[in-house]
This record gives sequence, C-alpha cells and structure tokens, in this order.
Amino acid sequence: MLAGIDDAIRDGVDVMSILIGSSRPLAFVEDAIANGALHATKQNIVVACAAGNSGPAPATLSNYYPWMITVGASSLDRDILGPLVLGNGLKIMGETTPYGLEKKHPLVYAPDVVVPRVAKNESAQCLPGSLDPKKVKGKVVLCMRGLGMRVGKGREVKRARGAGYILGNTAAFGDELPFDFHVLPGTAVSSNDANKIIQYIKATKNPTAIISRGKTVFNSQPAPSMASFTSRGPNPIDPNLLKPDITTPGLNILAAWSEGDSVTKLSFDKQFVKYNFDSGTSMATPHVAAVAALLKVVHPEWSNAAVRSAIMTTAGLRNNEGKPITDQLGKIATPFMFGSGHFRPTKAVDPGLVYDASHEDYLLYLCSIGTDKPEPKFKCPQNPPLPVNLNYPSLAIPKLNGTVIVKRTVTNVGGDGKSVYFFSSKPPLGISVKATPSVLFFNHVGQKKSFTIKVKARGGMARKYLKNEYGYGWYSWNDGLHNVRSPMAIALA
Repeated sequence: MLAGIDDAIRDGVDVMSILIGSSRPLAFVEDAIANGALHATKQNIVVACAAGNSGPAPATLSNYYPWMITVGASSLDRDILGPLVLGNGLKIMGETTPYGLEKKHPLVYAPDVVVPRVAKNESAQCLPGSLDPKKVKGKVVLCMRGLGMRVGKGREVKRARGAGYILGNTAAFGDELPFDFHVLPGTAVSSNDANKIIQYIKATKNPTAIISRGKTVFNSQPAPSMASFTSRGPNPIDPNLLKPDITTPGLNILAAWSEGDSVTKLSFDKQFVKYNFDSGTSMATPHVAAVAALLKVVHPEWSNAAVRSAIMTTAGLRNNEGKPITDQLGKIATPFMFGSGHFRPTKAVDPGLVYDASHEDYLLYLCSIGTDKPEPKFKCPQNPPLPVNLNYPSLAIPKLNGTVIVKRTVTNVGGDGKSVYFFSSKPPLGISVKATPSVLFFNHVGQKKSFTIKVKARGGMARKYLKNEYGYGWYSWNDGLHNVRSPMAIALA
C-alpha cells in the first residue's frame, strides 16, 4: 500500500481514494496508509479514505488521522423494490431481484427445515449444508441475516432445491435493505417485516408466498439514512479528533463490474454483468474523491485541508422528509456516524470560510499524541500544541472537566471578500459554548481570523444529561449567505 501511494505521488495525481482499512487501531509508526497519506498531503494531494465496515459498534473506524478525509456510508433515494405477497394477502415491499417467483409457493422458516445437529444459534442462518432438501424442495425459505454471506444463504437454499429465498433482517440491521443478485428469486426485508413473516408462518397451516420481481423506485423515503455497517467513532487513536468527517452514499451503489467474476462472486454462478450493486464505505469514499477533484478545478489555489473543510462545513443534517438523518434503527444519527453530515457538493464550491492546516500542523499534532519522530528531520517541541487545538472543522472533547478553551482560525474564501460573520451554537444539553470574538469582520479574500471557543460544563445539569455518554451539537459562523457549520461531541471526565 505504501509503495502504491508513493507511485501515485510520483505520477503527479491530485486526489487519492483509498478503500483499505485496518482490523485494529494502529499507531502512526505501524500505519502504512497513514504514512503514505501524510507524504501525499505534503504534496497537496487530497486523500479520501474509507472509515471501514465494522459498525455499528463504537470506536471501530479506520483511517483516523487528520490529514485524511474519513468517509462513512449512508443510503440514497433509489431502491430495487418488489412485493412479497403472503398467502393471507399481506404485501411486503422488499429489495428484490429482477427475476421473480410469480406463482404461489409453500413458505418455510429455516429453523423448521434444517438437518439434525445444526446448532440452535445457526438454525436460521442457512449456512452451507444446513438445510434438508427433503423439506426445502420447491419452497420459499426465510433465512435470517447475520452469519455467512448473504448470497451464500441463497446458494444454500438453491442447493437444497428451494424455489425462492427471503433474507430477513435481525433487529441489529433494522430497516437497512441490501440489494443482491441472488442465484434464485430473492428479496430482502426489514426486521419488522421479517417478524411478521415468522408470525404468519407459525400461525398458518399451509403458508405460501409470491416474490414479484423488483423494479427501480426513485425518491424513496427516508433518505439518506446511515448504513449499519459503517464504522463509528469515537476515534480509537485520539478521541480529541472527531471522526469520521463526512458521509456519502455507500449502500446499494451501482458500479462497474469485472466480467472476470460472476455477479455474486460464487464459483458456480454463471451470471456475468457489466454493472453490479455493491455496498460499503469503499463505495462511499469515491464520491468524496470526485467532489475533491471538482473543487481543485474550481479552486486550484486551495490546500487539501481547505478542500476537506469545504466538504465538511457545508454538509447537510436532514433527509428528504425534512427530518434529521437517522440510523438503520430509525434513531437520530450522530457525528460519530456521519461526521459533519451528508455531503452537498454544490454547497462545497462556495463554503465562505475554511479551516486550513499545514503539513507542519500535522507533524505537531503527531507530537501531541505521542509520536516521537513523525519525520526524520523533524524534532518535536517540548510542549507541542494540545491535539484539541489542531485547526480542524469539528470539535471533540472526550473528558470535559470544568472549562476547556479551544483555538481555531478561519480563512475567508467568499466571493467579494467583504463580509461579517456571526457565531451561533447548539451545544449538548448541560454544556455552554461561547466564542470570542463572536463577530468576525473580513475585508478581502484570503484574510484569516482567529477565535477561541469556551466550552463549559454546567455542573449538575451536565451530569444529568451526559452521564457516561457523549452529547452532540454544533457551532457555526453565518454571514447571511454562508453557514459554516462544525459538529461537536463532548463527554464529561
């Protein structure tokens, strides 16, 4: 990976999209991608990196250093939907293959048709060799999501001579519906709908199902929502740096596909396509790389930090229903899932203000988190700046005890250069956030203004609302045309 990054630097690229992460937190000296990305940003190359697919557990993300744009994954407003019609007339919309099962077929639940000696916790999973062909032949089988590959479960149903396949979400996956080209007619349903199907099977003597073929549906709601798999903060290396930075579409993304492999990647599958749907933060990250490339065309003078800042501070927090972005369970998402929010490329072209940072700032940051020699010829000062004071477009305070004062600097990149920005904030409950000065006057493009943010815990109120957990909010600068918004995540000591 490091050699590949160095080759790209020598090739003179402007943007890198890196879709590789680590299985555990890595210190800088161990992290080849972090080292390579730092070399790249020294040449003012923008580096976008995938946050990882280890969610929804907290502190699972990869690529957690400040010179990278760390990208989470969310859904978009396009689905491939088809109705699953049960024998009692109930119609359930699922993420369905383009090939359906239009006639009624008997419907069974996987635990009822497994071979003997399958472990109880695996009986609903349709793992290889688990289904009994005598009980499955000609039937539609409901398998639950969890262990094993999704397409592998469909393969097991086909091996057992089943006619169709329903992939049911467990509670952990909620409403997130992945699309797959299964090896037989199949559909994916939410956890609530999976429970309805199970209840129907248990309450009916001869349950049946029809899987109608899927069709493309646009403007589905709510969208975006966070994917369950997207890795979460807080930052496992340095909780003083809020990560991820941004979220973009990463669920069911239509992408070019090598015809050297089948659509399911299963060896026996003979379905070959030029385009396929795939999911992951690896699908999300190229969106940011593309926006970065556009921003470098429009603003060739911008640093990689300015590009990152523009993408972050212009992000949106609401879905296409006008409500806050939610996770796969329908709960309001947090900055540890989406960073600053869902990217808005056209807004990023004109952010008004940016939070800039230099290569030396990143080296001092590494000193502040305990890296003795971030570069061979760079000597860390005895008292490097606190990591929370890195000039970043977000704010994280993991152990607030009383009051913390944070310093930031913004650079004016607005149109005519003359503007007045006013500070506002929506801090977590129990927290006070104030800026000094609270008004910034700019006379020309490129002008810099520094300010401090005083973050204070309000005693018993803070303890009441932030007991053993983070609180989330934002602060912003607004001139009537631009709203330069930064997320914050605060926990008490």
